[in-house]
Amino acid sequence: MPGTLEKAIELVNKATLEDKAGNFEEALRLYESAVEYFLHVLKYEAANDKAKQSVRSKCSQYLERAEKLKKYLAAKDQASTNKKPEKAQGGNNSDDDDDSEKKKFQNQLGGAIVVEKPDIKWSDVAGLQQAKESLKEAVIMPIKFPHLFKGKRTPWRGILLFGPPGTGKSYLAKAVATEANNSTFLSVSSSDLVSKWLGESEKLVKALFQLARENKPSIIFIDEVDSLCGSRSENESEAARRIKTEFLVQMQGVGVDNSDVLVLGATNIPWTLDSAIRRRFEKRIYIPLPEAPARLTMFKLHLGDTLTTLTDKDFKYLAEQTKGYSGADISIVVREALLNPIRKIQQATHFKRIRGPSQDDANIIVDDLLVPCSPGENGAIEMSWSDVPGDKMCEPKVCMQDMLSAIANVRPTVSEDDMKQLREFTQSFGVEG
Repeated sequence: MPGTLEKAIELVNKATLEDKAGNFEEALRLYESAVEYFLHVLKYEAANDKAKQSVRSKCSQYLERAEKLKKYLAAKDQASTNKKPEKAQGGNNSDDDDDSEKKKFQNQLGGAIVVEKPDIKWSDVAGLQQAKESLKEAVIMPIKFPHLFKGKRTPWRGILLFGPPGTGKSYLAKAVATEANNSTFLSVSSSDLVSKWLGESEKLVKALFQLARENKPSIIFIDEVDSLCGSRSENESEAARRIKTEFLVQMQGVGVDNSDVLVLGATNIPWTLDSAIRRRFEKRIYIPLPEAPARLTMFKLHLGDTLTTLTDKDFKYLAEQTKGYSGADISIVVREALLNPIRKIQQATHFKRIRGPSQDDANIIVDDLLVPCSPGENGAIEMSWSDVPGDKMCEPKVCMQDMLSAIANVRPTVSEDDMKQLREFTQSFGVEG
């Protein structure tokens, strides 16, 4: 029978709506009809074991709900007029079942709570002073000075970080998680909140906000928020529409206390966000490509304590040569440069002995370390890297040529078209970070 599965899903959608509205007799009828269609699909149309398992699971789920409604309706018919009828098991009127369902969904979201704080401080984030100040204003200060944020002076409840990919939006969120010592940090993505089961996604969204309220002060960080809250259209699925509606309800906080709960979103394509969701993010901060001073700092941060021959003048030149590069691009440039000395070791045919720092203790200088050299150098010994004892290989220093070679091989990933759209969005809706 063509369209049997679609008909079953349609009946389940109607049954769920009637169930939520408390029309249990009609919900029971629709659930039973849907199960019949699912059984038909299972018997005649399921193409493989995976499809059969999925349909069988749906059958079991809705059949179980139908049985609960049957028992409730039977108990209700038998109850005397002066006896309070039993509550529907698993229905909207059951406080116990509501609690168990709430606990179930919150357990599913348990992994979203960041228990171990990332060791990233404000000083590790190069540039972005305005963004850091806004986040301190919204998160750190209300926790440290709660008496200053009373009455009409309330902290921001929603902050959107937007900008080209690789500019540090998620990195900033990690810094917030580290610096907000007394806050519960919940980091979620679309995969945490989207479920294949009808009606579960919006319940997960609701459970997420309930979890945040129970553990406040708290921060909900949603990376790639556009994947959950894109613009509404006629072609989108009913499930996607319901998720957005639940987000709107929970962020608005009607009938609930959302104080001390901050929703922090990050996206590369803010113009695709639904306008109502965009409005819920009261502060929209543009995280741009790094300027030259920030790029210079990034080169130093990514190199860390690696041995180099680079001078301050060299770092300044590298920053000038990487205009249009994002923070992630610069990270890749440095990683490429760090591997260049290793490649020299691999390709070397001759090595020479030098004095250098011991592997065990950099403060101890030893005499018989080996470094790659050209065949004509004094003291050159013909050998390959595989002949060098592990504790005798001297770590080569990263030089300017290594960095320039890496820049030549790594191109910026952000296009001018993307930048144009981001600038236009910032002029209309955002502030510079």
